[in-house]
Amino acid sequence: MPDALVTEPTALFALLAAAMGLVFWLSTLPALEKVFEYLPPVIWAYFVPMLLTTAGVTPADSAAYDWMSRYLLPFALFLLMITVDVPAIMRLGKIALIMMLAGTVGIVIGGPLTFALFGGWFNDPEVWKGFASLSGSWIGGTANLVAVQQSVGASAETLAPLLVVDVVVGYGWMGVLIFLSAFQNRFDRWVGADMSVVESLNKQLQEIDQERTPVTIATLAVIVGMAFGAAVLSRVIGDGLPALGDPTIISGSTWAVLLVVTIGLVLSFTPLRKLERPGASRIGYFALYLLLTGIGAQADLGKVLEAPLYVVAGVFWISIHVIILFLVAKWVKAPLFFVATGSMANVGGAASAPIVAGVYLPAMAPVGLLMAVAGYVLGIYAAFGCAYLISLVAM
Repeated sequence: MPDALVTEPTALFALLAAAMGLVFWLSTLPALEKVFEYLPPVIWAYFVPMLLTTAGVTPADSAAYDWMSRYLLPFALFLLMITVDVPAIMRLGKIALIMMLAGTVGIVIGGPLTFALFGGWFNDPEVWKGFASLSGSWIGGTANLVAVQQSVGASAETLAPLLVVDVVVGYGWMGVLIFLSAFQNRFDRWVGADMSVVESLNKQLQEIDQERTPVTIATLAVIVGMAFGAAVLSRVIGDGLPALGDPTIISGSTWAVLLVVTIGLVLSFTPLRKLERPGASRIGYFALYLLLTGIGAQADLGKVLEAPLYVVAGVFWISIHVIILFLVAKWVKAPLFFVATGSMANVGGAASAPIVAGVYLPAMAPVGLLMAVAGYVLGIYAAFGCAYLISLVAM
């Protein structure tokens, strides 16, 4: 392959940022609304840079990618965690939390079972690392995917087909859940669901603070400065701690992520959580999506073409998740609303869970967001556990 057109790290970083900006601008155009409804901007933030590298515009390896991978993830996770409203999540009630946990358990159990059945079909000896990374995406979303990917050292080539599985199977399941919304009354009668739980939750949501304030230069400086400080400090400390597991599951990157997540959650109980009013979490998501462009630029399109083999495995994995969800729903008499929202809180994360929740009960979209937030808080720990189980099967 000839040399890439753009190789200088700063220029490369600028190109990726511009590509992401173009994608998100296009997502605001009414004519493309339907396209981005089914294929959200975050997906294009990965695949557009991959196409640029395939076309020879950007290189598959660069110091820019190394810097982005090292610092943007803890930067994003710190901002996402300090803005978590833990008391609001706890007010969701036991049924909501049980269904969200059931979805998590389904993914954790399904991961090693799926790899045990399908792992031998793939030629890549490190394919288990891709499946481990996918478990992160299906237990909380993109942030957890990148955290596990860095922890186990999955290459962009190994990860590429699993991201196709994430899109095809994950969003395919989202479509099924939206279709099932027409049958929620039948399902609720079948399980004997107590709908007073949903009515009570709706009243509690009215108490949640949704206030937003314009961001000032001073506030922006505090948010960005504190987040970069936390990112660098977590990396320094994490690199000094011993790696655990054979193959390695708890690496320096893992320690850094666990440190920044845990400290961020602790700080969410302080006045720092008010930084969400000017949009601290939005800055965190911006950094996360920018990181995703760097991962996409390292991927090989040829690997993506092998995706059908992986999609079958993904369908089997998601089926285990679904079976456990429905069994638990029958046991605790959970409305289909909580089944669908709890599933998307895991598989889809913050981008999809509110959409599904709103389809079932339009006034309850905030429930989907809160359950998704709970999903990625729990998922950052559960995904490492699932990755470890998959690694044991791969040995």
